[in-house]
Amino acid sequence: MDRFVSHFTNRLDAKGRVSIPAPFRAVLGRDGFDGLYVYPSLYSDAVDCGGHALLREIDALLAPLSRYSEEWDAYASTLHGESELLKVDGEGRIVLTEAMKVHTGIATEVTLVGQGHKFQIWEPGRFRAHLEEARRRVRDHRKQLSSGHAAQITAPQPLGARD
Repeated sequence: MDRFVSHFTNRLDAKGRVSIPAPFRAVLGRDGFDGLYVYPSLYSDAVDCGGHALLREIDALLAPLSRYSEEWDAYASTLHGESELLKVDGEGRIVLTEAMKVHTGIATEVTLVGQGHKFQIWEPGRFRAHLEEARRRVRDHRKQLSSGHAAQITAPQPLGARD
């Protein structure tokens, strides 16, 4: 599989290193990226991580924008300007920088969460709260879709509507 899936919680060691789960390392290996590309998430207290697939997504996001526009500058500054390229050691570990720890609130444990073309690093408690909210939003969205679909099926057609 070439997608980051599932989630894992690991402890930071005394040197501030955390192991990237083997399934995530396998995806990075197949992707052919040397290291790990990371930046503070635009939407949450997490760090977005990946390789070539993540960089392609960033390029696709920037492509329709004029390189001289304020929007392009804002996205490029955030997605590239705040990014870091982390080295993955022989044991499959990375060192979380202080900036990443501050952004995420990480102290002793991290949760690594697959999101398809990328994964995120979270403080475990913040991830649990995020996941709970995400599940609620998905349920609400499903209800909206269901009620809209049911209304389309059960709504009576006015006489002569097919004529």
